[in-house]
Amino acid sequence: MAGFVGVIVSDTWLQSQFTQVELRTLKSRFISKKNEAGRVIVGDLPPIFAKLKAFSEMFTEDEIKAIVQESHTNMEDEIDFESFLRAFLNLQARATAKSGGSRSSFLKASSTTFQHTINESEKSSYVAHINGYLGEDPFMKDFLPIDPSTNALFDLVKDGVLLCKLINVAVPGTIDERAINTKRVLNPWERNENHTLCLNSAKAIGCTVVNIGTQDLVEARPHLVLGLISQIIKIQMLADLDLNKTPQLVELFDDSQDVEELMGLPPEKVLLKWMNFHLKKSGYEKQVTNFSSDVKDGEAYVYLLNALAPEHAALGTLDVKDPKQRASMILEQAEKLDCKRYLTPTDIVEGSPNLNLAFVAQIFQHRNGLSVDSKNTTFAEMMTDDTQTSREERCFRLWINSLGIATYVNRVFEDVRTGWVLLEVLDKIAPGSVNWKHATKPPIKMPFRKVENCNQVIMIGKELNFSLVNVAGNDVVQGNKKLILAFLWQLMRFSMLQLLKNLRFHSHRKEIADSDILNWANNKVKKAGKTSEMDSFKDKNLSNGIFFLELLSSVEPRVVNWSLVTKGETDEDKKLNATYIISVARKLGCSIFLLPEDIIEVNQKMILTLTASIMYWSLHQGGESETEGSPSAQVSADGDDETSDPTRSPNPATEESS
Repeated sequence: MAGFVGVIVSDTWLQSQFTQVELRTLKSRFISKKNEAGRVIVGDLPPIFAKLKAFSEMFTEDEIKAIVQESHTNMEDEIDFESFLRAFLNLQARATAKSGGSRSSFLKASSTTFQHTINESEKSSYVAHINGYLGEDPFMKDFLPIDPSTNALFDLVKDGVLLCKLINVAVPGTIDERAINTKRVLNPWERNENHTLCLNSAKAIGCTVVNIGTQDLVEARPHLVLGLISQIIKIQMLADLDLNKTPQLVELFDDSQDVEELMGLPPEKVLLKWMNFHLKKSGYEKQVTNFSSDVKDGEAYVYLLNALAPEHAALGTLDVKDPKQRASMILEQAEKLDCKRYLTPTDIVEGSPNLNLAFVAQIFQHRNGLSVDSKNTTFAEMMTDDTQTSREERCFRLWINSLGIATYVNRVFEDVRTGWVLLEVLDKIAPGSVNWKHATKPPIKMPFRKVENCNQVIMIGKELNFSLVNVAGNDVVQGNKKLILAFLWQLMRFSMLQLLKNLRFHSHRKEIADSDILNWANNKVKKAGKTSEMDSFKDKNLSNGIFFLELLSSVEPRVVNWSLVTKGETDEDKKLNATYIISVARKLGCSIFLLPEDIIEVNQKMILTLTASIMYWSLHQGGESETEGSPSAQVSADGDDETSDPTRSPNPATEESS
C-alpha cells in the first residue's frame, strides 16, 4: 500500500483543528468551486457552507452570508484554502454558541464534535469500563489497568488492538480475533490494518465514523478516540433495550399499536420510557425527559431504586438535603445491585448526560423490574421478523447510517415510512435526483404528505431503472416489508455499481453489470494460480468460504493467514472460515455489513455485495490491466490520488459525507 501524505496546511494550529477526512471533504468542496470559476471568492462561501450538514440545520444562507461579512467586507475578494478553513471554524463556533454547547458524542450518533474538548470525568468512566471488561483478556491484561489520570489510554489506542477488543465486548463475535495483529511491536502496515479493521467493524455494529480515518487513530486524537469509544460503549450498554432481547418491554405499552411505536423508538427513548414507567408506579409525579437536568437533584433516582430494589434503597434518601451527599448515597445503593461506579456524585449533580445515560442503562441491565409473564410477550412475538428479514434489515440499516445522511435510522421498516430517509439516501447516491421543494420533512402530521414523499421515491427509482412494477408510494407508507427490502437492495446495488463505474470513467465502456463483477472475481483468482471458481452469486460451493479467501489473497497476498483456514467441510469449519473472511475483508479496507450466516447460507444479495466490495477496493489501488477484466483506478477529479490513501475505506457503503 502506498504511503499517505494527506492534505497539508501550513498553519499547524489550523491543521490540528480538522481530521484528514474533514480536510479532504472541505478541500474537495473548495476546489470544485474553483474549477467552475477559476478562483474562489468570499461570495462563494455562503452557498458552499449552506450545503454542509454541519450548518444546514442551524443557519439559512443569508445568515451565513451576514456572519461571513463580519470578517470579509468585500464579497468579491479572492480567498485561499486556509482562509476558507478559518471561515469554516468561525461559523462552527457560531453554531456551537447557538446550540448551547458542543454536541454529545455519546448521545448523538455522530463522531464529529464542534469543540475539541475532553471531559475528564467521561474519560475516567470509559477507562473504568475498559479496565473492567478487558482486564482479564489474554493480550490486554499486560497493559491494563489504565491510569485515568494519564494519557495512557490514547497511547494504547495507537496500535488498534484495544478498540478491536472493545468492539467485541460490545457486540461479541463482530471481529474474528485471529485477524487482529497482536505482535508486541507492529510495523506501520500492521497497525494500519488494525485501525482499518476497527473502523469498518465499528460501522458494522452501528457506529458513525464518517469523520474518522485511520490516521486519526494512529495519532490518537483524543476527542475522536473518546467519541468512538463512547459510541461503542453506548451500543453495549443499550443492547438489551430491544424487543428481541427483552420481550418484557411490551409491558410498557397497552396494545399492539403501541408496540409498533416501541419498535420505532431509538434505545435512549425506550430507556426513558422504561424509567418513567417505574417512576409513575412508585408515585413520582414528574416526567423525566432527559439524562441531564431532570436527574440532577437525584430525586428520580431515589424513586427508581426504591421501586426496583426496596431492599437496598429507601425514599428516606430524599431527606438528605446536600445534593452531593444524596448522589453519593444513590451510587452506594446502586452498587448493591452490582452496578459498577462509572460516575461520581458530581456527575449526577452537574447533569452529565453521557454518564447518567450509562448509569440508568446499567440499572436496567441488572434489574429491569418488568414482568416475565408469557402473556405479556404476545405482541412481541407477533412483531418478530423471520431470521432472513431481520438480517437484511440489519444490513440495510447499517449501510444507510454509514452514508452519513442527516437522519439516523434505528428501525428501517418504521423510519422509511415517511419517505424522508429514502429521499436522503437517493440524494446521497444520485446527487440532484431529489426535488426537495416537493418533499416534507418529519415530523409529518398529514398522511398525504408521507405519500407524496414516497411517490417521489418511487418515481426516482423508476428513473434509475429499478424494478418497481405495481409498486406505489403508499406501499412504503404502509410498511410493506417485502417491497421495502426489495427497494433498499436496488438502492445498495445501484450505489455499488455507480462507484465501480466511476473507477472506469475514462474507459468509455458499457455500464457495470453483475456479470462484470462475477467475471472479475473469477479472473482474479485464476490469474493468481488458484483453482476455485464461482458459477454465480448463489453457487452453493461458496458456503465453505475457500473461494473468497483465495480472492482476498489474490488482491493482497499477505492478508490471509492460510494456517488459520479450514477445509470448510463441517458446519463449524464453514463458520470459522466465514467469520475470518469478513474480518479479513474489513481489515483490507472493505466496509461490509453481512454476517457469517450470509456466507454459509449463500445469500445471493450479500454475496454480491461482498464480491463488489473486494473488487472496488482492488480497483481503487490501481495497477490492474484491462486484460484482468477491469480498468485501473482513476485519479479523482480534484487532483487528489485517493488510491494512495489508506485512511479511506474505499467501498460502496462508505463514501464520505459533507
